[in-house]
Formats: sequence, C-alpha cells, structure tokens
Amino acid sequence: MMLSIAFKEWAVICEALAEGRQSLILRKGGISESDGVFRPEHSEFLLYPTFFHEHRVGVKPAFLPLLELAEANRPDAGTIRFSHFVRVTDVQHLTNLDAVLALDSQHAWTPDVVKQRFNYRTPGLFVLQVEVFRLATAEVRPERPDYAGCKTWVELDTPISTEGAL
Repeated sequence: MMLSIAFKEWAVICEALAEGRQSLILRKGGISESDGVFRPEHSEFLLYPTFFHEHRVGVKPAFLPLLELAEANRPDAGTIRFSHFVRVTDVQHLTNLDAVLALDSQHAWTPDVVKQRFNYRTPGLFVLQVEVFRLATAEVRPERPDYAGCKTWVELDTPISTEGAL
C-alpha cells in the first residue's frame, strides 16, 4: 500500500506513539484548517513530526526523554523524516472536559495543555484511537512550502510505501 496523506503532530507525541506509550491522538485543529475545524477525514496516514508548537512545559515529565530523543533525531532543516504510519480504529468527539481529562494516563500532554486545547474557540476535542506501524525503511523528504502552516493534513507530492511495515 502507498500513503500520501500525512498528519502533522508534535514530534514528542510521534515518539510516544512509536514507542507504544500512547495509542491515541488528541486533536483540536489548526488555524489553517477549513473553517478552523479539524475533520478526521483519513483512516490511515503517515506521522509528520513537527517541532514548531512543541513546548517542554506542555509535556509530562515522564515523557521528557522522548522529547529529547525527538530533538536528537531531528532531521536536517528543510526535511521531514517519515518513519511511522497509523490506522485509526475509533474516533470520538468529546465535549465534556472531565471525559477528556480522564484519558490522562493515555497521552503525553499535561492537563494544562489538554484544557487549553479543549477550550480553544468551542469546547471539545477529537480523540483518535490508533494502531501504529513502523515503516520498513524511514524516508526523508524535502519540506515543501505548501506543507507549512497550522494545518493537520498534508498531501505529499509522492506517496510512501507501507509494504513491510511492522
């Protein structure tokens, strides 16, 4: 199978997913989303690690070594390293903050980050339960100008093979 859809996410979250320490993705949506609203429109996608919005204070202390690992493995400027893809097994849109905070043991974000994201614009967060797969061979691609911005979904100019992924 070939994938050309990539999902932009904090590099530390991509590491947590890759290491099996997280199996869900919390998403509000970027300011460049259509109408400013995230839509879970793809069921399989490559993880596109980003460093732009990543903040040390937004990550639980137990996950800081993964942040350091992500920084140590950061690709050269102007490139993206794709090493994993995910398959979405369930999607929920939670509009109750307590229900989202109850997921605390399943992700790397601090409660403060969760609350900020939940309350941004209209209350609520999407929760994507995912299975994570390591590509047989990681691929480094140039970061194109049309990939930039606060958006979730990026369509790559050339698909990446998931053949042999584990």
